[in-house]
Amino acid sequence: MLPEPVGEIIDSHVRPNGLVVTRVRVPLGVVFFIYESRPNVTVDAAALCVKSGNAVILRGGKEAFLSNQAFYGLLSEALEDTGLPRHAVQLVETTDREAVGHFLTLHEQIDVTIPRGGKSLIERVSAEATMPVIKHFDGICHVYVDRAADLDMARQIVVNSKCQRPGVCNAAESLLVHAEIAEAFLPSVAAALQAEGVELRCCERSQRLVPDSKAASEADFRTEYLDLILSVKIVEDLDEAVRHIQEYGSHHTETVVTNDLPASERFTNEVDSSAVLVNASTRFHDGGEFGLGAEIGISTDKFHARGPCGLRELTSYKYVVHGNGQLKT
Repeated sequence: MLPEPVGEIIDSHVRPNGLVVTRVRVPLGVVFFIYESRPNVTVDAAALCVKSGNAVILRGGKEAFLSNQAFYGLLSEALEDTGLPRHAVQLVETTDREAVGHFLTLHEQIDVTIPRGGKSLIERVSAEATMPVIKHFDGICHVYVDRAADLDMARQIVVNSKCQRPGVCNAAESLLVHAEIAEAFLPSVAAALQAEGVELRCCERSQRLVPDSKAASEADFRTEYLDLILSVKIVEDLDEAVRHIQEYGSHHTETVVTNDLPASERFTNEVDSSAVLVNASTRFHDGGEFGLGAEIGISTDKFHARGPCGLRELTSYKYVVHGNGQLKT
């Protein structure tokens, strides 16, 4: 069972004048959660919000409207059975897009909005919301294979990052390969990917090593495919890999495969994404895999939360100060 986040003492210290200053975790308040498709998200979001002391208004997609209504009925009964307010979880019982716009104006009643879905949904919410938004933008995730990589390990990591579940936000969308090992690595990894049904869209240099691939356009390197498609580029060095990720990435998840410790440290220091991995699949960027439990999404923001948004990310904090009569002079 996950620990209760509300009331957790984050830190505490005693001032020279005897005041005890403590930071205590508190709920965010009322969460408006907008999501698409999968009805299991209804249960996940409700559980996380209630466990973290928040009320939640759920607005699911039309594809799962009936399932969401059924889950909502069960959740309401469960809340009452456990002595919690039935209306701590509420469902927007319409698929009308105008309803979303209405809720986004209610900044006095709603403390934070969390959109989880396609780019157009998140851009709309970000533009219209009158309250803070925790955003989850594109997952344009990269695997960079460095010149000091174990090539067998690299091949397995690339295939897993792309193919284990290609339709999710932490699946790899782009492969960067150091020029010094491209000739030794690209043909073998391409064969492994193509055996899994992956369509490769390659830069001019990499296409010469993978002649049965397609030519990559500029747009390909900016695309979250969510499908068995992978863009491929040969880079001269780690510097070019980092520049490419900064230019085309979405600050979601990046992996470097290398046995060169200084190279891995430079990559983790210089790549500004919500998760940066060394010698591991991008698919590990997940609340459960990080030991955080369930998540409401993966934030690419820097404020208020970044990466997997679990129980703690659905809280804020306040200062609680204890004294024994101290006066300001």
